[in-house]
Amino acid sequence: MHHLHFNHLALLVSALLQWFLGAIWYSLLFAKPWMALTGHTKGERPKGAIVAMVTSFVVSLVLSFVLAHVILWAGATTFASGALIAGGCWLGFIAGPLLAQHLYENRSMQLLAINSGYWLVALLLSGGLLAVWQN
Repeated sequence: MHHLHFNHLALLVSALLQWFLGAIWYSLLFAKPWMALTGHTKGERPKGAIVAMVTSFVVSLVLSFVLAHVILWAGATTFASGALIAGGCWLGFIAGPLLAQHLYENRSMQLLAINSGYWLVALLLSGGLLAVWQN
């Protein structure tokens, strides 16, 4: 097995991109419908928000690391090819399982669209970034 060499700065930027996109996605773009669908109220600071934010960033680092592996193994070096690989990962590893989970939990398809839409955009951007910024 050959050793893969990662651009650590690209992994960090990818994780930060996901983290900030999440902040924008859930606080500005889709705040009202997300709050209504999840039972949150405006101005409420959810219990454990700090732990959730730190965990979110750590998970974004892990996701970026794993996605970088897939992109390097596939030999993707353009933004489009990295985004395409990330889109396939989103479809198989995020959208499908989230759909089943939402159906089992009898959750709104609008909430599914908000949550899976965030991950689609986050992965497309991260996949493209990680493909072009390998050195």
